[in-house]
Amino acid sequence: MADPKGFLTTARELPSRRPVDVRIQDWREVYEPQSFENLQKQAGRCMDCGVPFCHSGCPLGNLIPEWNDLIHRGDKQEAINRLHATNNFPEVTGRLCPAPCESACVVAINLDAVTIKQIELRTVEEAFAGGMVKPLAPDRITGKTVAVIGSGPAGLAAAQQLTRAGHTVAVYERAAKIGGLLRYGIPEFKMEKHILDRRLNQMEREGTRFRPGVDVGGELTGSALRKKYDAIVLAVGATKWRDLDIPGRDLVGVYQAMEYLPWGNAQALGVLEPDGINVAGKHVVILGGGDTGADCLGTAIRQGAASITQLEIMPRPSDERADEHPWPTYPMIYRISSAHEERDNRLFSVSTEEFLGDGAGNLRAIKIVETEFINGKFEPVSGSEKEIIADFVFLALGFTGPQRSALLEQLEVGIDDRGNIIRDANYAANNDGVFVAGDAGRGQSLIVWAIAEGRSAASSVDRYLTGDTQLPYSIEPTTRPLMV
Repeated sequence: MADPKGFLTTARELPSRRPVDVRIQDWREVYEPQSFENLQKQAGRCMDCGVPFCHSGCPLGNLIPEWNDLIHRGDKQEAINRLHATNNFPEVTGRLCPAPCESACVVAINLDAVTIKQIELRTVEEAFAGGMVKPLAPDRITGKTVAVIGSGPAGLAAAQQLTRAGHTVAVYERAAKIGGLLRYGIPEFKMEKHILDRRLNQMEREGTRFRPGVDVGGELTGSALRKKYDAIVLAVGATKWRDLDIPGRDLVGVYQAMEYLPWGNAQALGVLEPDGINVAGKHVVILGGGDTGADCLGTAIRQGAASITQLEIMPRPSDERADEHPWPTYPMIYRISSAHEERDNRLFSVSTEEFLGDGAGNLRAIKIVETEFINGKFEPVSGSEKEIIADFVFLALGFTGPQRSALLEQLEVGIDDRGNIIRDANYAANNDGVFVAGDAGRGQSLIVWAIAEGRSAASSVDRYLTGDTQLPYSIEPTTRPLMV
């Protein structure tokens, strides 16, 4: 145990966020530096429980009490070794994961949870700064080849594991650069892209080959892939966005969140596109109260929107853990992201009924109505209709599975009734040699689940190619997350 009385003598403390009026002027990450001594005190709050429920809260099974203790003692090298033993990209999860491990922390039964996420993040950042993160090239090459389709967290995790097992791995990405939604969907103020490039550099030095800008299923067909590679990993994500089919949907100014966020990232990196979506001086409405909606909010703030309203059809969550979400499950409580701290104009229990135009095909407002949840349905409240002025509306309503691409047809994989690619307990699709990892098979979920699935799928691929494996197998693909 790091400090037997740490959770009693030390209060939970996270690093401060930069002042709002300062950080909205740039696109840098929002947190101030935290001293290592303060971090060690926070790590000392971990009790090294006899039954560490944080393990079950984390899909990766991170060895949380172990690296908490190591950080408390100042052993940075062994701490990063223990962290990397279960997590390929802790610099990503340390920034972007909602930390179900903290909800499952035993201290959180009646006190504030250990700052697990922050300790994880600083452990890997200290390791990078100290030159402790080095390429782990395989000591032998198997002669087997693997194509990974998709370069999000699931695909990258699978690729790194398989490369380290000695296979020749190529990662294909349709976009111009590797990274998938990590690069194009996550705003710079949540994760600066040099963080991603740093890890990709390590993977390249280990031997992973990256093939961006390739239309797999078009210029490179499924049959060509099968002839060239011994195995294929489909990690194409759940990019089929949920739409809102109401009057006025075709008006100019109504966009999907993922049509907007890449332009914000381009602007953050100094790439000014003439046809990009810029809301400076405009009135913005965001439909959807999740993380993607908050990403749109922070992006619109930094672009200088005149007003921003975020709508959520669900009622406002409670401030405390509700009885239906008992410890150690992930509670649905009212949360304030860094973007909401900058500007929070959320409306709950409202539904959008119509997009209203100006007569020339452009959006001018939306029509909303208050709702009540009755007998399993959202019912409109009579007389509560009103209009909200809007030049832009961004739909952040989630995703419904992988896009029905030519590649999926060419590989003849099955699709289940939820829209996901069918796979068995070994992550194998119905077509021999094809495996499925991440959101493409499980549905829209968390980055930490994608990494866990990528690692586990890699284990199955390795066994398929060689008859055995030493790669860890973390989770069954049928396991459902505590939150989505």
